[in-house]
Amino acid sequence: MNFLRVPLESAGDFDEIIDVRTPLEFADDHIPGAINVPVLSNEERVIVGTMYKQVSPFDASRVGAAMVARNIATHLETTFADRPRNWRALVYCWRGGMRSESMTVIMNKIGWRARQLEGGYKAYRRDVVASLDALPPTLDYIVLAGHTGSGKTRLLHALADSGAQVLDLEALAMHRGSVLGAMPDVPQPSQKSFDTALIGALRGFEPKRPVFVEAESRRIGRITLPESLMTSLRGSTVCVEVSVSLEERVDLLLQEYGHLLALPGHFRTQLLRLVPLHGRAVIDQWLALFDAGQQRELSEALITRHYDPAYSRSARKMLPGLATAIPFGFHPGAQDLRAQAQALLALTSPADRSGGATAPEVSSGDR
Repeated sequence: MNFLRVPLESAGDFDEIIDVRTPLEFADDHIPGAINVPVLSNEERVIVGTMYKQVSPFDASRVGAAMVARNIATHLETTFADRPRNWRALVYCWRGGMRSESMTVIMNKIGWRARQLEGGYKAYRRDVVASLDALPPTLDYIVLAGHTGSGKTRLLHALADSGAQVLDLEALAMHRGSVLGAMPDVPQPSQKSFDTALIGALRGFEPKRPVFVEAESRRIGRITLPESLMTSLRGSTVCVEVSVSLEERVDLLLQEYGHLLALPGHFRTQLLRLVPLHGRAVIDQWLALFDAGQQRELSEALITRHYDPAYSRSARKMLPGLATAIPFGFHPGAQDLRAQAQALLALTSPADRSGGATAPEVSSGDR
C-alpha cells in the first residue's frame, strides 16, 4: 500500500490542492479551488508524448524527468517558497501517475505532508459524472417558462436577491441559449468545466427548499445539459409561465442583445444561420431592416416570427407541466424587481398553491 496516496473523499483535509497538469489541461477543467503548478508545460508534454511514440519510452522518460525536475525546482523557489513547515498539499495529475508522484515525493523529502490523489483528475471526473446522474432528482424545482424576451433571467436574479434558491444555467454556460445568445467577448466554458460548475451549484442547495430554474432546451450554445437534470425539470410539478407585453419584450431584447447590433459582421452571420428555417427572402428582409438601422422593427420581427413560433413548437412538448402552469405577469424593466420576485415567492409557496392563488398585478409605480 502506498501511504502517500489518498482517495478523493479526503480532498477537504488539505490546506491546498495542487494541479500539476499542463495549463491547457487545467483550463479545460480542474478540481474547484486547485491552483495550477505544471511540472510539464503544454509544449514539453507534446515533446515527451511524441518521443514516447516515435523514439522509445525510455528516452521519453529520461527527457521528461529532466524537464519535470527543472520545473519542480522553479516552483520550489517561487510558488512554494513561503509555505510553512506544517503545510499539507494534495497533488494530482491526469490519472495519479508520474507527474503528481514526482511532486509529492519531493515535497515529502523536504518535510511537507503532501499526498497524491489516487486516480488523479480522472477519479474526480468520474465522481462528477456520477453526481450529475444522481443529484438532480433529489431537488425540488420550480420551472420558469415564457417567451424569449420575458426577462426570466432578470426574474431569477431578483428571486436570488430575495433569498430564494436559484439555478442560473445560462450564467453557468455563459450563453443566453438562443441562436443570438453568445455573450460578447466571453467564450463558453468547456463541457467538463460546465459540469464542475453545475455540480458545485447543485451541491450548494438545501434539499428541503425549492430551486427556481429557467426552462431550457437540452443545449445551451455548445453546452449539453445532463439527461438527469432535463428529466427532473420536465417532471417538475410546479411551473410558472411568465408573461410580458410585446412592447416590453422588444425593449428588453434591444437592451440584452444590443451588443450584437454593434457587431454588424457577426450579427449578419448569425441571421444567415436562420435561412434554413425561414428562407432567404425573409432573412433578406431582416437584413434590410438591420442595414437601415430599424433595430426596433427588426427585434419585433425576430420575436413574432422566429422566437415565438419556436417556443410554441417546443415548450409544451419539452415541459408537460406548462399545461397547469401558474400565470405570472412580469415587468422586467421595473427599477426594483424585488417586489415582483417576492410576489412570485408568495404565489409559489405551498399554502398559496393549494389555495389556487393567482398572480397579483404590479402597480404602474413599480414599473
